[in-house]
Amino acid sequence: MKQNYIINNLDCAHCGGKIEALIAGMQGIESAVLNFPLKKLTVTGNITPDTLTQMNQIARTVEAEVEIVSAEKIPSITRTYTINNLDCAHCGGKIEELIADMQGIESAVLNFPLKKLTVTGNIDEDTLELMNDLAQAVEAGVEIVPFETSPAPEVETVTESTATKKKEIPEFVPLIIGIILFVLAIVTENLSGIKILSLILFIGAYLVLGFNVIKSAFKNIRTGNIFDENFLMTVATIGAFALGEYSEAVGVVLFFRIGELFEDYAVSKSRKAITDIASLKADFADVLINGEFIRTPAENIQIGDVIRIKAGERIAVDGVVENGESRIDTSAVNGEPVPLTVRKGDEILSGCINLSENFTLRATATANESMISKIAQAVEDASSAKPKIDRFITKFSKIYTPIVLAIALLTAVIPSVITGEWHKWIYSALTFLVISCPCALVLSVPLAYFSGIGVASKLGILFKGGSAIEALAGVRNIAFDKTGTLTNGDFTVTDVKTFGDITEEKLLEFCVSCEKSSTHPVAESIVEYCGKNSIKAVMPEKVSEIAGRGISAVIDGEKVLCGNKRLMTENNITVPEYKSAGSIIYVAVGDSVKGIITVSDTMKKTSAETISALKSMGIRTVMLTGDKSENAEVVGEKLGIDYAKGDLLPDGKLREIEKIRKENGSVMFIGDGINDAPVLAGADVSGAMHNGSDLALEASDAVFMNSEPESVLKAKKIADRTLKVAYQNIIFALVIKAVVLILGLLGHPNMWLAVFADSGTAMLLILNSIKILSAKKYQ
Repeated sequence: MKQNYIINNLDCAHCGGKIEALIAGMQGIESAVLNFPLKKLTVTGNITPDTLTQMNQIARTVEAEVEIVSAEKIPSITRTYTINNLDCAHCGGKIEELIADMQGIESAVLNFPLKKLTVTGNIDEDTLELMNDLAQAVEAGVEIVPFETSPAPEVETVTESTATKKKEIPEFVPLIIGIILFVLAIVTENLSGIKILSLILFIGAYLVLGFNVIKSAFKNIRTGNIFDENFLMTVATIGAFALGEYSEAVGVVLFFRIGELFEDYAVSKSRKAITDIASLKADFADVLINGEFIRTPAENIQIGDVIRIKAGERIAVDGVVENGESRIDTSAVNGEPVPLTVRKGDEILSGCINLSENFTLRATATANESMISKIAQAVEDASSAKPKIDRFITKFSKIYTPIVLAIALLTAVIPSVITGEWHKWIYSALTFLVISCPCALVLSVPLAYFSGIGVASKLGILFKGGSAIEALAGVRNIAFDKTGTLTNGDFTVTDVKTFGDITEEKLLEFCVSCEKSSTHPVAESIVEYCGKNSIKAVMPEKVSEIAGRGISAVIDGEKVLCGNKRLMTENNITVPEYKSAGSIIYVAVGDSVKGIITVSDTMKKTSAETISALKSMGIRTVMLTGDKSENAEVVGEKLGIDYAKGDLLPDGKLREIEKIRKENGSVMFIGDGINDAPVLAGADVSGAMHNGSDLALEASDAVFMNSEPESVLKAKKIADRTLKVAYQNIIFALVIKAVVLILGLLGHPNMWLAVFADSGTAMLLILNSIKILSAKKYQ
């Protein structure tokens, strides 16, 4: 029997040769041939179900990280789980890594604030049990259950405040009792004659405050996990008691408990920023069935169903207004605070609220495929995607604890032996144990990105992961497509210039009288503009359309020409110099030009202020468009763009992106069309307006639900602030912990400073992270 395998994580050809020889020597194996460049191993012989396991055991004696898997394609399965009773972000990272390393598992991603684990790979009926075994080896009491079967909250007829109180009482009662005992112990400590009472109060406060810590420590000892934060805190505090440092021992567990409450609060607050979006889904809608509107669950709505939207109701599915007119609040979807007026034929997205009149809507998508569901899923997925800085912290945390513990052990022994001051140096070592767990750092950095993703979603900006925020923060150039991005994509009359004594109204009357018989888009734009401005056309006595040039007509006995420069030149009419973005229509009456009408795309209302604000932030602004170079130049000048280039095909835009990157660093590109997809994929980070093509939305790193350019400015501000906070957290935490280590090593240990470096720093970092959640800062 011949079987093909793939060897993963094999970088050494020499090691590959050793593995090949060892497998070839296995009992029942006739030959083993390794194709090193392809990492393909072909084995011939008596291959049993145990052969793969035996080959992996042999291979790992040569190189520990090697994994041999069957080359036969096994369909990957992605399943989502909930992790219950997980309170430690650092422990969560360990669990995530252990599960990711399981045989047959391709990836495991833990969203700690949501306690959601997404696993991809060859998942079978034993996988869940194995995952639970691994998780409980890290933290006793942890339970992984399928996400779909996670217990739903019980429905009780209680007020929100009552429910909150029920939840908070178990947390705060022991904390308050412990603080009271701690204060009494400190007061009585300095009173002569009742030292024993002080000691009893300290012990009581310690047991009340530290009971959960001690309990978790002993549970984890039974599973062999002795280097978690609970065990280290227990050793440090019992050691402090043994040295007679009672107040410091109790202080450690007190601030540790307070730090945990802050963590819970911060995680809950940032989780709310994400899960609030899901609450924007409407559960029911009135659907027209057999001639009457019946209250129907949103998930049962089908495409084509007619739905009645009452005033004050949230819209359940995407659709088109069938009948009626109203005003709707779209802020939940695109962050736009100004209500939108909708009429028959207008498209509406789910999640919006009807503010005034009842109207009917024809569904264009099911509930699961509607915009609010897509937004909720996109935000949740984004919160699971980790940036590089988060991955660095995860790696750093693996070596941090062992290094600090080693320093603590050496500090307790070597200086004590040399100086004989055992109390002093053991006390120093205990301060090191207090700061040996990097939980605050491990939680605060992803919490910053989680908060950034959450606040962006409130403003109608959907980042596709923390890596997109990280990349945007490093961007030095932002390049925009023109049509549909900086401009509205709606052509209309943008400028009317007259010569001589003719009025603007009369010039437009001549023009619309000529153009009303044409089907050219420019002519239609002029006719529409004149109609809106109550300028009526007259019937020409004679009219003819000249292909590629314009219209020739006779109106009130006068020859009128409406068209381009070529039409004027061919009729020996002098054309004045005029520069403008868009299509220029010259209007000649008799033998001279009486005026010029410009038809062009209109600027979006925030284009100019966005470009100005980006430039003030030190960002180089660029516009890359397929429109004519002269139009690109005019628009660029009007908006104050640093560099504008026109007449570009998609490959030309891509070359420009590469050129800008070489000259000035990383580039963000914003586009909306099918032809922008290659450029979006080629930029360092990309964004697409939500009304763009599906391909552009798929290729982008961020989607702007509000198609105004100001969304790009807000996204940049959020990204900059998020990265700044993440680095602040890292630097502050490491500096404080380094100070404690240095003071301890120099013989000046301070347990209270160690407590601040651990729990105090954790509180500050968490508060620093969640301040990103304030949407007002980015308005």
